[in-house]
Amino acid sequence: MLSKMISSGILGIEGYMIDVEVDLSDAMPSFDLVGLPDSAVKESRERVKTAINNSDFVFPKKRITVNLAPAHMKKEGAAFDLPIALGILCCMGLFDATASKNILILGELSLDGSVRSVNGVLPMVYHAKQHGIHYCIVPAENAEEAALVKGMTVYPVCHLKQALSFLQGNNHITPFTVDFDTLFSKQTEQNTLLDFSDVKGQQNAKRALEISASGMHNILLIGPPGTGKTMLAKRVPTILPDLTFEESIEITKIYSVVGLLASKNTLIRERPFRSPHHTISSSALTGGGRIPHPGEISLAHNGVLFLDELPEFQRSALEIMRQPLEDRKVTIARVSGTLTYPANFMLVAAMNPCPCGYLGDANRCHCSLHEITKYHNKISGPLLDRIDLMVELPALSYESLESSSHSDSSSEIKKRVLQAQQIQLERYQYEDFFFNSQLGAAQIEHYCILGQKEKELLQSAFTHMDLSARAYHKILKIARTVADLEGCKDINTKHIAEVIQYRSLDRKYKM
Repeated sequence: MLSKMISSGILGIEGYMIDVEVDLSDAMPSFDLVGLPDSAVKESRERVKTAINNSDFVFPKKRITVNLAPAHMKKEGAAFDLPIALGILCCMGLFDATASKNILILGELSLDGSVRSVNGVLPMVYHAKQHGIHYCIVPAENAEEAALVKGMTVYPVCHLKQALSFLQGNNHITPFTVDFDTLFSKQTEQNTLLDFSDVKGQQNAKRALEISASGMHNILLIGPPGTGKTMLAKRVPTILPDLTFEESIEITKIYSVVGLLASKNTLIRERPFRSPHHTISSSALTGGGRIPHPGEISLAHNGVLFLDELPEFQRSALEIMRQPLEDRKVTIARVSGTLTYPANFMLVAAMNPCPCGYLGDANRCHCSLHEITKYHNKISGPLLDRIDLMVELPALSYESLESSSHSDSSSEIKKRVLQAQQIQLERYQYEDFFFNSQLGAAQIEHYCILGQKEKELLQSAFTHMDLSARAYHKILKIARTVADLEGCKDINTKHIAEVIQYRSLDRKYKM
C-alpha cells in the first residue's frame, strides 16, 4: 500500500515542498529511506520505529520504503519524523489517506512518541501557504511561530497518538491563533534598559552615531579602553526606526532557520544587535559550512553588526565582508548549489588607537611607530572605504563622570533620526536605494549640490588635510545627512565644517 504526506525542507532561508512517499509491501522486513537524506534523516528510521512501538501500535514486519521527493535535493534535519510515522500508520490502514491531503506535516519524534520542536518552521509554513496549502500539523512548541503566517490554519500536536487521532477524526484540535497587533506591540527589556542618556560625556561620538543612524552610514569608533565605545554601540538600535511587520517576519525567518528563536519571543520585534568575538571564523561571520547556514552578518539583517577590537579579527574574515557591505546580501557558492542570504545591516566598529590602547599617554603607552603602523594596517583600505564616519573618543575626566548636565535620551535622538530618514525616503522614492549612505558617484553629483562657499571650504579642507577621493565623496554623503537632520534642502558651510572633523582621523591614523 502507498501513502503520501506533505512536508517541507529548508534551502538557505526559504522552504521548499517535499513529498514523503511511504510504501509497505509483502517481502523480507526492511526499512529503506531514499531521496538523498543526510545522517539526521537516516536516523529517523530508528526514532520512527521505536516511537510507533511505544505509542501502543505494532510496527509492521514488512518491507518499508520511504522516498523523499524531489530526490535530487539534499534533505537534512529531523522534521520528517512525524510525516514518515503517519505515512506508515496510513499504510497500515489506521486512517484514510484523504484525511492528510493538503496538510503540511512537520515534527521530530522522541522515542516515547512525543513530538519535539524543529528549526525553520516559519519559512517552511510560509512557503507551503504560497503553494496553496492552508493547513498544517506542527509541534506544539512551534505553533506560535507557524501561526505568524496569515491564512494558515495551525494544528499543534504534542504526541504521535494525538496527530493520528486527529486524522482519524476522533480528536478535535483547536487551531492555534495569534493576535498580531498584541504580539507586535510588545516591548522587550532592551527597549527600557538601554538609553543614550546613560553614557556620560562623549557628546561628539553621540552626535556622530546620530548622523550614522540617520543615513545608515557605517561608523568606526576609535579610543582607549573604558571610554564608552561598547556602551554607545549597544544603544544604537534604540535610536533606529521601529521594525515594520514585514521586516520583523524577514528577520524571524532567519532566526528560525538557525534555531535562535526563544520560546517566549517567537516574533523578533526589535532590530538585531550582533556582537561576535574577534576570534570568529570567516564562515561563521558571513555564513557557510558544509551545509551552508546564515552567519552573523545575516543575523544582523535590518539591525546593527558591532565589531569590537576590529584589528584583532582575522584578515580573511574582514575582507570577505567587503562585498556584502556593498550588495546588502551575501552569496555562498557550493558544489551542490548557490545560496543567497540577506545582509542589510549597519556596521559599527570599534578599535584602540594603538596595540596597548593608550596612544599619546607617555606614562602608559610604549608602542613603537612600527607597531602602531602594523596595528592600523590590519584593516585594509578597501574595507575602510566602506566606513563613512570615523570618530575619536577621548578618555573621560572625573568632572565628566560627575556631571549632572542633561543628555539627550534615546527617544529624543530617535525622533530626529526618524525625521531625517523620512526626508530621504521621500527624496529617493523613485530610486533603487533609500539612504544617503547608498549614494554612488553619479547620485552624489545629483543630490549633493554645493554652492560656491561650500566648494571653497571643501577645496581648502581637501588640500590642507591631504584627503583622498574616497574621503571627498564620504564628506558629501555625510553632509547630505547632516542637512537632512536639520531639515535643510541645501548643504551649507556649517554642514561641511561639521563633517570634515569626522574625516580628520584619515590623516592622523593614515587611514
